[in-house]
Amino acid sequence: MTKTRSATWSAARQRQALDLSARYLHGASISELARISGLSKGTVLNRLRLVDTPMRTPQQTRLLCADPEQTAARVQLAAEMRRWYEAGASVPALAAVFGCSSRTVRRRLGQAGTTLRSPGQTRALSTDEKSRRELMRSLRTRYEAGASVPLLAAGCGYSTSTVYRLLHQAGTALRPRSQPAPGAERDRSP
Repeated sequence: MTKTRSATWSAARQRQALDLSARYLHGASISELARISGLSKGTVLNRLRLVDTPMRTPQQTRLLCADPEQTAARVQLAAEMRRWYEAGASVPALAAVFGCSSRTVRRRLGQAGTTLRSPGQTRALSTDEKSRRELMRSLRTRYEAGASVPLLAAGCGYSTSTVYRLLHQAGTALRPRSQPAPGAERDRSP
Protein backbone atom coordinates (compact mmCIF):
# COMPACT_ATOMS: atom_id res chain seq x y z
CA MET A 1 0.00 0.00 0.00
CA THR A 2 1.42 3.42 -0.99
CA LYS A 3 1.26 6.45 1.25
CA THR A 4 -0.82 9.41 0.15
CA ARG A 5 1.07 12.56 -0.66
CA SER A 6 -0.34 14.43 2.34
CA ALA A 7 1.06 11.73 4.64
CA THR A 8 4.56 12.36 3.25
CA TRP A 9 4.38 16.13 3.70
CA SER A 10 6.42 17.84 6.35
CA ALA A 11 4.63 18.98 9.48
CA ALA A 12 5.03 22.63 8.41
CA ARG A 13 3.40 21.99 5.02
CA GLN A 14 0.55 20.09 6.65
CA ARG A 15 -0.02 22.98 9.09
CA GLN A 16 0.01 25.41 6.16
CA ALA A 17 -2.57 23.32 4.27
CA LEU A 18 -4.79 23.12 7.35
CA ASP A 19 -4.42 26.89 7.91
CA LEU A 20 -5.40 27.57 4.28
CA SER A 21 -8.36 25.24 4.71
CA ALA A 22 -9.53 27.03 7.87
CA ARG A 23 -9.26 30.44 6.19
CA TYR A 24 -11.14 29.17 3.12
CA LEU A 25 -13.91 27.74 5.30
CA HIS A 26 -14.21 31.11 7.05
CA GLY A 27 -14.82 32.89 3.75
CA ALA A 28 -11.44 33.71 2.19
CA SER A 29 -11.28 33.32 -1.58
CA ILE A 30 -8.64 31.32 -3.46
CA SER A 31 -7.15 34.60 -4.74
CA GLU A 32 -6.90 36.02 -1.22
CA LEU A 33 -5.27 32.83 0.03
CA ALA A 34 -2.77 32.92 -2.83
CA ARG A 35 -1.92 36.56 -2.08
CA ILE A 36 -1.56 35.92 1.67
CA SER A 37 0.51 32.75 1.36
CA GLY A 38 2.60 33.69 -1.67
CA LEU A 39 1.55 30.46 -3.42
CA SER A 40 -0.06 30.20 -6.83
CA LYS A 41 -3.83 29.71 -7.06
CA GLY A 42 -3.28 26.19 -8.40
CA THR A 43 -1.04 25.27 -5.47
CA VAL A 44 -3.60 26.66 -3.02
CA LEU A 45 -6.33 24.58 -4.67
CA ASN A 46 -4.15 21.46 -4.54
CA ARG A 47 -3.36 22.00 -0.86
CA LEU A 48 -7.03 22.50 -0.05
CA ARG A 49 -8.01 19.35 -1.92
CA LEU A 50 -5.31 17.25 -0.28
CA VAL A 51 -6.67 18.04 3.19
CA ASP A 52 -10.20 17.27 1.95
CA THR A 53 -11.55 20.80 2.20
CA PRO A 54 -15.16 20.97 1.01
CA MET A 55 -15.16 23.43 -1.87
CA ARG A 56 -17.87 26.06 -2.25
CA THR A 57 -20.29 25.97 -5.15
CA PRO A 58 -20.69 29.05 -7.34
CA GLN A 59 -24.02 29.75 -5.59
CA GLN A 60 -22.35 29.63 -2.17
CA THR A 61 -19.63 31.99 -3.40
CA ARG A 62 -22.27 34.46 -4.66
CA LEU A 63 -24.05 34.32 -1.30
CA LEU A 64 -20.76 34.90 0.50
CA CYS A 65 -20.09 37.90 -1.73
CA ALA A 66 -23.52 39.25 -0.79
CA ASP A 67 -22.28 39.74 2.79
CA PRO A 68 -23.30 43.33 3.66
CA GLU A 69 -19.89 44.23 5.10
CA GLN A 70 -18.03 43.00 2.01
CA THR A 71 -20.60 44.58 -0.30
CA ALA A 72 -20.13 47.96 1.40
CA ALA A 73 -16.35 47.68 0.99
CA ARG A 74 -16.73 46.86 -2.72
CA VAL A 75 -19.11 49.79 -3.24
CA GLN A 76 -16.65 52.13 -1.53
CA LEU A 77 -13.78 50.78 -3.66
CA ALA A 78 -15.85 51.20 -6.83
CA ALA A 79 -16.66 54.81 -5.88
CA GLU A 80 -12.97 55.54 -5.25
CA MET A 81 -12.03 54.01 -8.62
CA ARG A 82 -14.74 56.06 -10.33
CA ARG A 83 -13.43 59.28 -8.77
CA TRP A 84 -9.90 58.57 -10.05
CA TYR A 85 -11.16 57.45 -13.46
CA GLU A 86 -13.25 60.58 -13.94
CA ALA A 87 -10.22 62.65 -12.94
CA GLY A 88 -8.39 61.14 -15.92
CA ALA A 89 -6.66 57.99 -14.66
CA SER A 90 -6.61 55.09 -17.09
CA VAL A 91 -7.88 51.56 -16.38
CA PRO A 92 -4.34 50.07 -16.38
CA ALA A 93 -3.16 52.83 -14.02
CA LEU A 94 -6.06 52.08 -11.65
CA ALA A 95 -5.24 48.38 -11.80
CA ALA A 96 -1.66 49.14 -10.76
CA VAL A 97 -2.70 51.50 -7.96
CA PHE A 98 -5.39 49.22 -6.49
CA GLY A 99 -3.47 45.97 -7.03
CA CYS A 100 -6.01 44.17 -9.18
CA SER A 101 -6.55 43.29 -12.83
CA SER A 102 -7.83 45.67 -15.50
CA ARG A 103 -10.88 43.41 -15.85
CA THR A 104 -11.69 43.90 -12.16
CA VAL A 105 -11.31 47.68 -12.52
CA ARG A 106 -13.71 47.71 -15.48
CA ARG A 107 -16.22 45.59 -13.55
CA ARG A 108 -16.02 47.86 -10.47
CA LEU A 109 -16.37 50.98 -12.63
CA GLY A 110 -19.45 49.44 -14.25
CA GLN A 111 -20.88 48.68 -10.81
CA ALA A 112 -20.36 52.34 -9.89
CA GLY A 113 -22.31 53.42 -12.98
CA THR A 114 -19.29 54.79 -14.84
CA THR A 115 -19.39 55.00 -18.62
CA LEU A 116 -15.99 53.83 -19.84
CA ARG A 117 -14.07 55.96 -22.30
CA SER A 118 -13.30 54.66 -25.77
CA PRO A 119 -9.62 54.17 -26.66
CA GLY A 120 -9.82 57.35 -28.77
CA GLN A 121 -11.20 59.34 -25.85
CA THR A 122 -8.43 58.01 -23.61
CA ARG A 123 -5.78 59.06 -26.14
CA ALA A 124 -7.37 62.49 -26.50
CA LEU A 125 -7.45 62.88 -22.72
CA SER A 126 -3.80 61.96 -22.37
CA THR A 127 -2.80 64.41 -25.12
CA ASP A 128 -5.03 67.28 -23.97
CA GLU A 129 -2.41 70.01 -23.59
CA LYS A 130 -4.32 72.16 -21.10
CA SER A 131 -4.94 69.31 -18.67
CA ARG A 132 -1.34 68.15 -19.14
CA ARG A 133 -0.02 71.60 -18.19
CA GLU A 134 -2.32 71.69 -15.15
CA LEU A 135 -1.11 68.25 -14.11
CA MET A 136 2.54 69.29 -14.51
CA ARG A 137 1.92 72.45 -12.47
CA SER A 138 0.13 70.47 -9.74
CA LEU A 139 2.88 67.84 -9.60
CA ARG A 140 5.57 70.52 -9.45
CA THR A 141 3.82 72.36 -6.61
CA ARG A 142 3.32 69.18 -4.58
CA TYR A 143 6.90 67.98 -5.27
CA GLU A 144 8.39 71.31 -4.21
CA ALA A 145 6.24 71.15 -1.05
CA GLY A 146 8.02 67.92 -0.15
CA ALA A 147 5.98 65.07 -1.67
CA SER A 148 8.00 62.15 -3.00
CA VAL A 149 7.76 60.99 -6.60
CA PRO A 150 6.33 57.54 -5.68
CA LEU A 151 3.64 59.27 -3.62
CA LEU A 152 2.81 61.60 -6.51
CA ALA A 153 2.71 58.64 -8.92
CA ALA A 154 0.30 56.74 -6.69
CA GLY A 155 -1.87 59.82 -6.32
CA CYS A 156 -2.31 60.51 -10.01
CA GLY A 157 -2.22 56.96 -11.33
CA TYR A 158 0.93 57.30 -13.42
CA SER A 159 4.22 55.43 -13.19
CA THR A 160 7.13 57.02 -11.35
CA SER A 161 9.04 57.41 -14.62
CA THR A 162 6.11 59.35 -16.13
CA VAL A 163 5.98 61.62 -13.06
CA TYR A 164 9.75 62.23 -13.32
CA ARG A 165 9.31 63.11 -17.01
CA LEU A 166 6.40 65.49 -16.26
CA LEU A 167 8.37 67.16 -13.47
CA HIS A 168 11.35 67.59 -15.79
CA GLN A 169 9.12 69.06 -18.52
CA ALA A 170 7.65 71.45 -15.94
CA GLY A 171 11.17 72.75 -15.23
CA THR A 172 11.27 71.38 -11.68
CA ALA A 173 14.63 71.31 -9.92
CA LEU A 174 14.73 67.67 -8.85
CA ARG A 175 16.23 66.62 -5.53
CA PRO A 176 18.95 63.99 -5.58
CA ARG A 177 17.37 60.63 -4.79
CA SER A 178 19.38 60.30 -1.60
CA GLN A 179 18.33 63.74 -0.35
CA PRO A 180 15.14 63.87 1.75
CA ALA A 181 12.32 66.29 1.07
CA PRO A 182 12.60 69.71 2.74
CA GLY A 183 11.40 69.50 6.32
CA ALA A 184 11.68 65.71 6.41
CA GLU A 185 13.55 64.41 9.43
CA ARG A 186 16.55 62.26 8.78
CA ASP A 187 17.36 59.24 10.89
CA ARG A 188 20.89 59.82 12.15
CA SER A 189 21.07 56.86 14.49
CA PRO A 190 24.54 55.29 14.77
